[in-house]
Amino acid sequence: DLTFGNLEGPISKNGIKVGSIYSFRAGPRSVEWLLYAGFDVLSVANNHIWDYGAEAFEDTLKILKDNGISYVGGGSSYEEAHSPVIKEVRGTKIAYLGYTNLLTPSLGIKSAKPAVAFPDKDQIILDVQKAKTLADIVVVSFHWGDEYETRHNSFQEELAHTTIDAGANLVVGHHPHVIQEVEKYNGGYIAYSLG
Repeated sequence: DLTFGNLEGPISKNGIKVGSIYSFRAGPRSVEWLLYAGFDVLSVANNHIWDYGAEAFEDTLKILKDNGISYVGGGSSYEEAHSPVIKEVRGTKIAYLGYTNLLTPSLGIKSAKPAVAFPDKDQIILDVQKAKTLADIVVVSFHWGDEYETRHNSFQEELAHTTIDAGANLVVGHHPHVIQEVEKYNGGYIAYSLG
């Protein structure tokens, strides 16, 4: 009914490479494949979304919006980056939020324009509590963790537990390039890394 994913890089023909040798940027027509695959919501909170700077990031948001794909974890402002996307399926409302700690922290401050959502615990609690008033189910995406480690770290666990305790039902992690554990915690589920 709903397809959610992590968009690991900008969609744009613009911008200047500011990332490492592993810098990603897809051409604007690639959105056709996202539509064909059925994506409804994408997180833009990850370590590659800024590989070609603010211009490519802003292009990405516009291309997604123009094609009816919602995004979380980033936006033209701090407020938008921390706002949930709500989707409804057969009477059930599902809220999505997204965060990463793998970018320059200045992109996550309140005055950032555009902005990416950084995982500040106090802000996550507020974001999740707000989402919980708008939806029946809250799903929170985190781009985090240590690459190639098959077990989550203490930062992931503390943040995941805080997020579930705040009212989230599902925490979905990605970035390590390997699968990590799934944990049932306080009535919710945590997938520390899908791979």
